[in-house]
Amino acid sequence: MPEAPTPPAPDHHDARSSVLSRTQVVWGVLVLSMTVVGGLLMLSDTTPSPATALPAALETAKADRGLDALFETTASLDSDRWSAVVIHHSGDPSGSADSIDNQHRDQGLRGLGYHFVIGNGRGAEDGAIHAGYRWDAQLPGAHAIGPDADALNRHAIAICLVGNGNQKAFTDAQLASLIALVERLQAETGIAERDVHLHTDVAPTASPGRHFPARAFRAMLGSRG
Repeated sequence: MPEAPTPPAPDHHDARSSVLSRTQVVWGVLVLSMTVVGGLLMLSDTTPSPATALPAALETAKADRGLDALFETTASLDSDRWSAVVIHHSGDPSGSADSIDNQHRDQGLRGLGYHFVIGNGRGAEDGAIHAGYRWDAQLPGAHAIGPDADALNRHAIAICLVGNGNQKAFTDAQLASLIALVERLQAETGIAERDVHLHTDVAPTASPGRHFPARAFRAMLGSRG
């Protein structure tokens, strides 16, 4: 299962290479069991089940059309709701928004807990951004754990990178899409750089993993403002 029901584009190739550098960061973390995480998220997911979720084909088409299409949401963008971004990994080497959605439903959630999922080429196109029904309807997520989970689920935009960052680095395309998406979310909602978090920054979890290039990612966001 994902680490929680448990997570865009640089201008230059050299910048992407910098993002992909494997920064060796020692994470002293508590890895929660699959069952406990699933139970916590099930309790936090009070979002009503949507009458109709976006068809998978439509969501994929929206991602293929570029970032502008991701903001053509059914509900108007609720910039007052969103005050942070939290980046996760799925915890599995392969997968897609559909497969994660199925896992979340099996755990008792009402559907995909993340707002966005970025594929790694193993189950979904490498770097493709999938907008879930919670983003389309501007609904709270079901993704965070820990003492601040309720506030984060209600007010943080969740982005999930398919993969396990404790075992393997994320792809060039994934990180490029992540940077582009986060920057666009910041521009649209006014979220400050200090409020862009890795899940491990705000909860007792290892996600998105030791192979996530945290320092390079922060440097990229700071250099492109």
